[in-house]
Amino acid sequence: QVQLVASGGGLAQAGGPLRLSCVISGDTSGRYHMAWFRQAPGKERELVAGFSWADTAYYTDSVKGRFTIPRDNAKNTVFLQMNSLNVDDTAVYYCATGVAWGPKRASYHLADSWGQGTQVTVSS
Repeated sequence: QVQLVASGGGLAQAGGPLRLSCVISGDTSGRYHMAWFRQAPGKERELVAGFSWADTAYYTDSVKGRFTIPRDNAKNTVFLQMNSLNVDDTAVYYCATGVAWGPKRASYHLADSWGQGTQVTVSS
């Protein structure tokens, strides 16, 4: 079992950057891949970015070219670097673990563990 703690959310200006962090602790010896989800009011939780079986990064279409998912394995930390933010990026962001992520593995039902969520609000 792993524990995830997400941080870094807040208020950002449209067009600006923001970086989220997710620290993983507990039993990190298992085979899992990290992902970031988000949930806007009235909408279903959606996969934003995650690592595939091949450990390559996957991004949903709406964030491609703007978001990246760097990580620091030595610190058991995964980031979500968000650039060129727009108001549609406003949501609660969650980090999660799962077997693997990609276009056919994008459902939040596939997640094994969740961080507590961090609010991102983008103002125009």
